[in-house]
Amino acid sequence: MISRLKEVIEYKDMIHSMVKRELRGRYQKSALGMLWALLFPLFQIAIYTFVFGVIFPSSIENYYIYLTAGIVPWTFFSEAVGQGAGCIVNNANLATKIYFPREVLPISAVLAKFINMLLAFVIVFVFIIFGGVGISPAVIWFLPIVMIAEFILCLGFTLLFSAITVYIRDMEYIVGILMMAWIWGTPIMYSMDNLQPMVKVILLCNPMTSIVQSYHAVLYYKELPDALYTVITWGSAVAILIVGELVFAHLEGDFAEEM
Repeated sequence: MISRLKEVIEYKDMIHSMVKRELRGRYQKSALGMLWALLFPLFQIAIYTFVFGVIFPSSIENYYIYLTAGIVPWTFFSEAVGQGAGCIVNNANLATKIYFPREVLPISAVLAKFINMLLAFVIVFVFIIFGGVGISPAVIWFLPIVMIAEFILCLGFTLLFSAITVYIRDMEYIVGILMMAWIWGTPIMYSMDNLQPMVKVILLCNPMTSIVQSYHAVLYYKELPDALYTVITWGSAVAILIVGELVFAHLEGDFAEEM
């Protein structure tokens, strides 16, 4: 794995160009361009706030801020893994004509979505600052640590699903359906405090639970995440990255034949 990592680093310029292509391709012909990186999560926040703030009122104070702190990271995870599952198949012409570490494709896909999330965090900080919650200098330094852990988790899942999709094309659609259910198993629209202990244990089996809880701790509650959440976050992120890379490396040999 170390040798493969070194090889990927040697192709950093290719990753850079592919990320630029992804970002430009997504917004190039759009009238609003990069503004969609802000508008899309903003519309999500408005819809969920209306549903859980008006139709089914939540007891969470400043609910839209609580929701924002979770929905923006979730959007990154959902798009990175959901769309990244097809990154090998969608670049079949490139993958079968020239040699490069195939990990470059999922890394580029996840990194492009990560940049989108960083742009969308403008909304998060605007809501936090002008919504009265504010930012705590004592804990905000922990935010990049949570972001990096989520990036590693997304990359692990993307490596895994993108490799499987080469052999099972339905996997890309299965992941999309999985994401629709996965969001409800992640405490984004509700609080873990209101759940039964057994339900909490079940939800903690979801690696995104500890990540979203960590975002809520830093941005909403203005405190450092619980040590348990930090251990689960990094443990699951590293474990899934290792599994994803091992599966990817094992299946990579026949990519060209399958595509």
